[in-house]
Amino acid sequence: MSSASPPLSFCGNDRNDSYSVEDGVLNNGCFVDALNLVPHVFLLFITFPILFIGWGSQSSKVQIHHNTWLHFPGHNMRWILTFSLLFVHVCEIAEGIVSNGHMETNHLHLFMPAFMGFIAATTSVIYYHNIETSNFPKLLLALFIYWVLAFITKSIKLWKYAEYKVGIQHLRFCITALLVILYGLLMAVEINVIRVRKYVFFTNPQKVKPPEDLQDLGVRFLQPFVNLLSKATYWWMNPLIMGAHKRPIELKKIGKLPIAMRALTNYLNLKDAYEEQRHNVDDPEKAPSIWKSIYRAFGRPILLSSTFRYLADLLGFAGPLCILGIVKRLGKDESMTEQQDKACFFGVYFLSSHELLQKTTVLAVLLFLALVLQRTFLQASYYVTIETGINLRGALLAMIYNKILRLSTSNMSMGEMTLGQINNLVAIETNQLMWFLFLCPNLWAMPVQIIMGVILLYYLLGPSAMIGASVIVLLAPVQYFIATKLADTQKSTLDYSTDRLKKTTEILKGIKLLKLYAWENIFCNSVEETRTKELTSLRTFALYTSMSIFMNAAIPIAAVLVTFVTHAYNSDARLNPAEAFASLALFHILVTPLFLLSTVVRFAVKALVSVQKLGEFLQSDEIGDDSWRNGDVSVSLESCKKHLGGTKALNRKQPLRYQLDSYEQPIRRQLRPTESEDAAVKVSNGFFTWGSNLSTLSDINIRIPTGQLTMIVGQVGCGKSSLLLAMLGEMQTISGRVCWSNKNRNSVAYAAQKSWLLNATVEDNITFGSPFNKQRYKAVIDACSLQPDIDLLPFGDQTEIGERDDPFSALDIHLSDHLMQEGILKFLQDDKRTVVLVTHKLQYLIHADWIIAMKDGSVLREGTLKDIQNNDVELYEHWKTLMNRQDQELEKDTEEDSQTALERKTLRRAFYSREAKNQADDEDEEEEEDEEDTFSTTTSRRSKIPWKVCWRYLSSGGFLMVAMMVSSKLLKHSVMVAIDFWLANWTSSLQNVSSKSSNITLDEQSARHRSYYVPVFSILCGAGIILCLITSLTVELMGLAAATNLHHNLLNKIIHAPIRFFDITPLGQILNRFSADTNIIDQHIPPTLESLTRSTLLCLSAIGVIAYVTPVFLFALVPLTVAFYFIQKYFRVASRDLQDLDDSTQLPLLCHFSETAEGLTTIRAFRHESRFKQRMLELTDTNNTAYLFLSAANRWLEVRTDYLGAVIVLTAALAAIWGPNYVLDSGLVGLGLTYALTVTNYLNWVVRNLADLEVQMAAVKKVNSFLSTESENYEGSIGTVLRIPVCPIYGPGQSDLVGICGRTGSGKSSLSLAFFNMVDIFEGKIIIDGIDICKLPLQTLRSRLSIILQDPILFSGSIRFNLDPERKCTDDGLWEALEIAQLKNMVKALPGGLDAVVTEGGENFSVGQRQLFCLARAFVRKSSILIMDEATASIDMATENILQKVVMTAFSDRTVVTIAHLVSSILEAEQVLVFSSGILVECDSAAGLLAQEGSLFSVLVRTHK
Repeated sequence: MSSASPPLSFCGNDRNDSYSVEDGVLNNGCFVDALNLVPHVFLLFITFPILFIGWGSQSSKVQIHHNTWLHFPGHNMRWILTFSLLFVHVCEIAEGIVSNGHMETNHLHLFMPAFMGFIAATTSVIYYHNIETSNFPKLLLALFIYWVLAFITKSIKLWKYAEYKVGIQHLRFCITALLVILYGLLMAVEINVIRVRKYVFFTNPQKVKPPEDLQDLGVRFLQPFVNLLSKATYWWMNPLIMGAHKRPIELKKIGKLPIAMRALTNYLNLKDAYEEQRHNVDDPEKAPSIWKSIYRAFGRPILLSSTFRYLADLLGFAGPLCILGIVKRLGKDESMTEQQDKACFFGVYFLSSHELLQKTTVLAVLLFLALVLQRTFLQASYYVTIETGINLRGALLAMIYNKILRLSTSNMSMGEMTLGQINNLVAIETNQLMWFLFLCPNLWAMPVQIIMGVILLYYLLGPSAMIGASVIVLLAPVQYFIATKLADTQKSTLDYSTDRLKKTTEILKGIKLLKLYAWENIFCNSVEETRTKELTSLRTFALYTSMSIFMNAAIPIAAVLVTFVTHAYNSDARLNPAEAFASLALFHILVTPLFLLSTVVRFAVKALVSVQKLGEFLQSDEIGDDSWRNGDVSVSLESCKKHLGGTKALNRKQPLRYQLDSYEQPIRRQLRPTESEDAAVKVSNGFFTWGSNLSTLSDINIRIPTGQLTMIVGQVGCGKSSLLLAMLGEMQTISGRVCWSNKNRNSVAYAAQKSWLLNATVEDNITFGSPFNKQRYKAVIDACSLQPDIDLLPFGDQTEIGERDDPFSALDIHLSDHLMQEGILKFLQDDKRTVVLVTHKLQYLIHADWIIAMKDGSVLREGTLKDIQNNDVELYEHWKTLMNRQDQELEKDTEEDSQTALERKTLRRAFYSREAKNQADDEDEEEEEDEEDTFSTTTSRRSKIPWKVCWRYLSSGGFLMVAMMVSSKLLKHSVMVAIDFWLANWTSSLQNVSSKSSNITLDEQSARHRSYYVPVFSILCGAGIILCLITSLTVELMGLAAATNLHHNLLNKIIHAPIRFFDITPLGQILNRFSADTNIIDQHIPPTLESLTRSTLLCLSAIGVIAYVTPVFLFALVPLTVAFYFIQKYFRVASRDLQDLDDSTQLPLLCHFSETAEGLTTIRAFRHESRFKQRMLELTDTNNTAYLFLSAANRWLEVRTDYLGAVIVLTAALAAIWGPNYVLDSGLVGLGLTYALTVTNYLNWVVRNLADLEVQMAAVKKVNSFLSTESENYEGSIGTVLRIPVCPIYGPGQSDLVGICGRTGSGKSSLSLAFFNMVDIFEGKIIIDGIDICKLPLQTLRSRLSIILQDPILFSGSIRFNLDPERKCTDDGLWEALEIAQLKNMVKALPGGLDAVVTEGGENFSVGQRQLFCLARAFVRKSSILIMDEATASIDMATENILQKVVMTAFSDRTVVTIAHLVSSILEAEQVLVFSSGILVECDSAAGLLAQEGSLFSVLVRTHK
């Protein structure tokens, strides 16, 4: 090259004939290149005005998401070809610039047309995108002309090269040939658009309509509809993620799913595949394979994802190979290639492809492009598998739900299929399959990745690489072993935590009793015992987790150590930096699949088990199809519209589509002779069973008269309810038949014995999907006497109720009489309804038009009451005696109206505390500081990391553990960097050895080097491995210490909190702290914290190393850091919102499944299957939408951080290449580039873990908010103020019975609490035996008094434990107490006697028996004062009379204070205190007060209240 700077000239100035056309115009190479410029200039000239002038919305009249309607054929093909074109142009530019470097003057024609081609290709795709989204196809003509011109000019160039014998060995020939092919293909795509859309050259252009999804503005998930670039980078997510910063993402914002992703669509695909096998199999008994069905329905996307994954994995190896090339070339003089013969044609130099790849800058750019492509393909693979997994889960849920609706009732009642199993199928098995699908491509991609990696290592390092690789492979089974152990430990931890939660729930439900009896510490210790077991299990879990983390970090160090030391001793070849660092990068690539392999194998095993369970479930017995039951969810919505018929009144709250019944109604059959119109239902010769072949109901011949009231009576267990279910087709028919008259078969209402409520509003529970009719609704509420209860609810009949929070279950309102009179006799009978009533209340028989008496599974008598009186005198007399007894009880019932009022008060409290919960949850969201809630502070608050809470969490772990964690982490990462620096020094010095002049042989030099470098390298690696173990252990142990302390403090704070804390804090909220929040603190925070610190330190150490090697890199770091900051800031907020949405939409879905399984008979009787299916599909889609958006947001983040990582690699490489050569030794360059490659992997983990930690820290915050609760012995304020004037309650010997009475809310129960110092006393004092109770320690005071509460509370355990948790009483004492409480005989009959089991809440005893146990508990206590707070409410009259006498005798030497809601129970009292509005108004003996006519007591006695 000439030393003077060469002038710029298109054809160059180094020859005189550059512009000569004597040999023909086309034989001048420069002219041919100039000709190639023409199409590019033409395109730019035509398209720029159109692009900049733009066009409005004149084209598309339909309201759609404008920029997403892609409707030109060959759309994706065009994008792929354009990207390929751009890449080839980049290669052409690079080739031109390098070739130009070999010339004496600058030849612009070598790279200028290529550069213009690059601009034109970019313009073409922008232009095309705008035309397509605006639906203006005529403008595509410009592109068609461009492709034709470009194809022709490139073909001329290629033809000329071939003529001059330029061949495949020359790079420019290959590039030109590729361009000809690409332009030809693009031209074909353009012709295809003209052929299909006929927008030009044809008279009738094709009209197109946008797809239904894009016409529906509710569909916001646009991934399937956007162009390829937006698909790859998730650009369409930008508005959502950026917007989350200003306003939280709500369900409205994420809209609906596209039709192809909805559960119904996927269910139909899966079902078709499943059914198809059933038809094709020779053996019809053989169950269809679920795996085959999944493959048929979802095989294509799995294959697509696997293809992306293979491409990504192969591109991943470009990293190490480019490092190898760059480091090798850097030390050498790059101009030495010029000594070769110059291959000149047309007067310019022609490069070979090998020469181009020897340029380090070219390698750096190639590395950058390979990284970008690799990451794009990897994220695409992840996205496709996740979308497929979600689609599969939706399909499986619909399949399971459909099966639940057809499950035979006996399956559920006989326990073959429990609710728990169904919930597991829904919550666990479907998720296992979904996760398996997520990890599926790894199964076949990993082996390829491992084999490729080992081959490349062998190529670089020879046999020693095989030894290093074998270390990794041999340790893989150990990782698998650890992974399985982790799963086992997690199971046992779950068992312990379930047990702990059960105990905690019992404590919280019975907290009042525990405090009154001073037993809180006994029960607290019991929870702590279980917690200790749980923590032991958690410790094992932590140990295995840290081993797993340790293996992941230590294996590559061990492999590198073994490999390089073996190489140093055994190989003749010297290790140079290029090979060392390329193989180091390869080891990093190899470890990931091997670490993941154990996880994937574990999930594959779980998936096999899940499929087996699912298969068994789908093959289980179904209900028999009877003539009036048919239909399936798969009936399309079109067919639903056919029979919409004349239904005018639709539910005002739901859109039409969800109203449609997905069933074809059966065509009305002609009347059969057996179906006479006077019988609504007729059963002839019926034998029915619940599954075993023994018939439960035998020889049933009955008729239910139309429009009349039929009652079915009989003893417990004689088959009354079974008879109803048999008529409804729920039982299996052995023989006989059930006939329904035409009028009745399509409208059946069924009220089961066990109440069943939906998680919905009161109104929805009452209307149950029927059109809302205000008048009728009001009449029904009055008939059922529900209005008073509805008035109590915070939102009236719009209050949500349901199985999780069922206030009505507690309301035993004595309304059967009202219901009978108003509801059944008036409301239904006046309407001429056919009513079948199963009842125990024989006094109602007089109202019956028809009676069916049952005994032992068959009909004893059938007829009117008169018939039975005449024909079966004995039965009639038996009924009469029972009726008299029931009438007495009815009188008792009427006395208990105040009980109703009390229960309503409880209901109100339950609901208002629920409101308090909602408020408290809202407060949880608020920051502690009271900031002004302006727009800007909301925004800043949402993006702030809760450092304060993090610090609280760390300090709970103990300062020593935190210090150890931090120091060991820093030390570990320093040692890791030191290992790599030492490797760089070692390899560089080996390279330099050979270049020095030496008197000693090379072997001796190598031996010296070995003795110096190898021991230090080995020591550093050993230290690194040990530190890996220490760091992984310290994080886990610190997390365990924090979890231990937080739970211990929480439990103690809550158990010792004053009783008012439990009145104002909902139980659910407290339980949440012990369940979900404690679980997060126990198991989720430590691994997240570990991962976050590891990835952050890795990124920081990498950036530090690069900056040390090439300080210039720091300038590029500034914009990169700014970009990274904004990406993480936006992502964290959006991710938190989407995570919340995913969590909040999951619960209703799971609830819907369990409540359907519970209310199967009701749903089927009402024939509302289709409505419930529709609801399930909506709930599934809502949850899937949230989950899809969350995974798309994760891809959004990862693509951006991956691209940032690629830019870091590019800048690090270019800084090394263009930096001052004399400073850099090639070892350090290799080190810098290897570290830059690791950044790409860890950047997104920093943000993901940060976002996760932020969500998880909310649990710590919530727990902390409870830790500030004051304990009971502190002073506080209470709402009810008791003014207690001096009115002595006499002690033993003077009085036996003291009665306290007053209207509801007068302060009676508050007084009883005051004796126990449970409420604060403002004025006056309570003195017992001369001692002011406020001065006594609470434990002492409460342990000396006894109380029997209104609600009987028993704890799970033994009878002995329930009577005497303190273990102070002898067996004789316990038996004596049981005898006094009339329970001795019953307990003796139980297996185990005193050690017989009491289930949770004492459910295995009746309410009355529970109350008697509570009495026995008080007798065991032997205290001198016994307070009975309406203790006999749940006991029948006879037992109550006995008890009253027993109390008199057993407590004759003690003071008994009775708080009475029924005044009749204290008419014997020597002293009566009457309260009104918290004030004592009367105090005298019962007789004395009755004598005063105007006394409040006598008024209460008269009004029976």
